[in-house]
Amino acid sequence: MKTFMDNDFMLKNEAGKRLYSAVKDLPIIDYHCHISPVEIAENKVFDNVFQVFLGGDHYKWRQMRSNGIEEKYITGDAPDFEKFKAFAKTMPKLIGNPIYHWTHMELRKYFGVTETLCGETCGEIWNKCNEKLKELPVRKIIEMSNVEVICTTDDPCDDLKYHEQLAADKSFKTKVYPAFRPDMAINIDKDGWADYIAKLSAAAEIEITDIASLKQALSKRVSYFAEHGCFAADHGLDYMPYETMSERDIDETFKAALCSKPISQAEADAFKLSVLKHLAAEYTKLGWTMELHYSCIRNNNKKMFRLLGADTGFDAISSYSSNNNLAMFLNELEENNSLPKTIIFSLNPIDNAAIGSIIGCFQGTEAANKIQQGPAWWFNDAKKGIEDQLVSYASLSTLGNFVGMLTDSRSFLSYTRHDYFRRILCNMIGTWVEDGELPADFAMLEKTAADISYFNAKRYFGL
Repeated sequence: MKTFMDNDFMLKNEAGKRLYSAVKDLPIIDYHCHISPVEIAENKVFDNVFQVFLGGDHYKWRQMRSNGIEEKYITGDAPDFEKFKAFAKTMPKLIGNPIYHWTHMELRKYFGVTETLCGETCGEIWNKCNEKLKELPVRKIIEMSNVEVICTTDDPCDDLKYHEQLAADKSFKTKVYPAFRPDMAINIDKDGWADYIAKLSAAAEIEITDIASLKQALSKRVSYFAEHGCFAADHGLDYMPYETMSERDIDETFKAALCSKPISQAEADAFKLSVLKHLAAEYTKLGWTMELHYSCIRNNNKKMFRLLGADTGFDAISSYSSNNNLAMFLNELEENNSLPKTIIFSLNPIDNAAIGSIIGCFQGTEAANKIQQGPAWWFNDAKKGIEDQLVSYASLSTLGNFVGMLTDSRSFLSYTRHDYFRRILCNMIGTWVEDGELPADFAMLEKTAADISYFNAKRYFGL
């Protein structure tokens, strides 16, 4: 019986251990996350371990709710220690859940805590972590994690002043870049869209009155982001839209929605497609990467959405298939010579094989695997979800060109997920070696594992 979370955690064969030793100390390129550039610029120091562990972490909030914990101990006004204790009491129930692994990896790496977290140990762990936190402002956490590049997620209206501060601060070695996230401008069928267009109009200093001026404003903001080092745009879509209408009809849809008049789903989808095509062409000109995230049903619990807002743990996997629409979208961009480097994420793991087959239809010479499937995401970044995505990628595409893991997180402690991924990757390749499915050519295999863990992302994004 192995010791829980020893040095060979998740490494079950000698080949995998050897591969892991070659990649474990490589830097991290976190090309998609939701951490705050404000907190990095201000080098925030957290008051206590609840704030760094559970503040904003809806992965953990969901499991606490599943354990019957009152909301006051999750997002409510209970004292922070009582919230941490409620989470600690939930932990023993989370065997088999990645949060059980992630939490203990975080406790060990950043706080030197080797005890397992539960109701009986939470007081001692609380005190140990809080004492350690005094010496762990967020930049120290990033430095401990060996993070070379961070891409935050930023609205087109953002003035990027904190990115400017970080770029000018030569004492901080990690590069922090903005990533363009224009969801609010695209989601014409969502509440608050018309108000957002007014905000975008002010940010771009362009009066937005029609579809043409909207695209002009977005292009101007793309240029502004490019001036601040941006090299990636991210789109969070419920599904991949594909509905064609004339530009005149799309303009009428825009004007109707701006006046809060009802529009059909087909009209909304045609508008979204038109804006996505325009932005893809802009990204292509700049050599940016376009990231597409879809297959999510958001804010399912409307009562809790009204109480807490979005991104609080009430989203789920959609069964709607976007595969045909994705193929048509990529094809239209290819026909128009406006297909940028693209990374595709579906929250539904059933799409793995379809995405793997579609991306093979649209490769180019701009980058190895110009069109990629993204890593296992959100509900899928547990051990099995990561393994399934890697096996599918290897079976249907070119695994050696894969750009690897990201955190997609709001927590500064989530960089341990890169280590989690590297262990799973190396164990999987090592198993293939041990089973005679790959040659024991460790020079080749160590290079492949290192490429997937770090170097491919560095090359793909032109860093």
